[in-house]
Amino acid sequence: MEYKDYYKILGVDRNATQDQIKQAYRKVARKYHPDVSKEANAEAKFKDAGEAYEVLKDPEKRAAYDQFGANWREGQHFEPPPNWDAGFEFRGGGYTGGDASQFSDFFESLFGRGQAGGHRRQTFRMQGEDQHAKIVISLADSYHGAHKTITLNRSTVDPNGHVSVSPHRLHVAIPKGIIEGQRIRLEGQGLPGYGGSPAGDLYLEIAFEEDQLFHADKRDIHLALPLAPWEAALGATLTVPTLGGNVQLKIPPGSQAGKKLRLKGKGLSSGSHRGDQIVTLHIVIPEATTEEQRKLYATMAQKMPFNPRAELGI
Repeated sequence: MEYKDYYKILGVDRNATQDQIKQAYRKVARKYHPDVSKEANAEAKFKDAGEAYEVLKDPEKRAAYDQFGANWREGQHFEPPPNWDAGFEFRGGGYTGGDASQFSDFFESLFGRGQAGGHRRQTFRMQGEDQHAKIVISLADSYHGAHKTITLNRSTVDPNGHVSVSPHRLHVAIPKGIIEGQRIRLEGQGLPGYGGSPAGDLYLEIAFEEDQLFHADKRDIHLALPLAPWEAALGATLTVPTLGGNVQLKIPPGSQAGKKLRLKGKGLSSGSHRGDQIVTLHIVIPEATTEEQRKLYATMAQKMPFNPRAELGI
């Protein structure tokens, strides 16, 4: 079965008002009325226009059609969603003067088929769609847990078909230890449902803002720690920052650049899932700016013969 683009059939924009839709329908209906049009496919186009108007003139049916058709193009093969269970009151479509039995299988698959010569009214029920957004937090927010207030734009369609966008403020609890890529589910904060059905949910995907000191790899937190050459050679006990505050870290004598030391439990932790802080040593060579300092380096070269390129065979 092929999807029908009712807006395209009437030649109107998806944000058209009810008056614009009505005028467009009358124009198309006059053009293709079988009594006046000589085109071979006039009757089919006339029926399509009546079907399109039957849906777009009714705010409830229009909203349902818009929600379902957001990702479809005219002519694409489609299957209606399994949770559609709807019926609507049919009053005849202006120039058509008929009932819903005139309409296509596409219409019937979405809205049911009315009884010829009469009316049928049931409640259209469909749960609201879920929505997805991204929320950017600091590593400290995840480490300690936090509360945030966010503002999202929400689109609504009034009974006249006017689309409006208004800000929607939400208070969000950030769970302690949440990691990048995980989602927070806010029940009932998605798009509203129809016919008394519940609203969809809002899913907020976590992203971390850039931090000057740390970066996260899942639950582990990484820190590059600068060392003076003598601290690396002789060993030292240094103050090291973590997300939970400063701690003391023992640097083993003879440590080389790139060596990794682990601070257990100092990463992002939630319940039994515990992360560590990984400290990578980075040796910083001080610049010799005086004659005395240059002599000191020369003395080291004489008293400590060392070839850092020995592994290269040179």
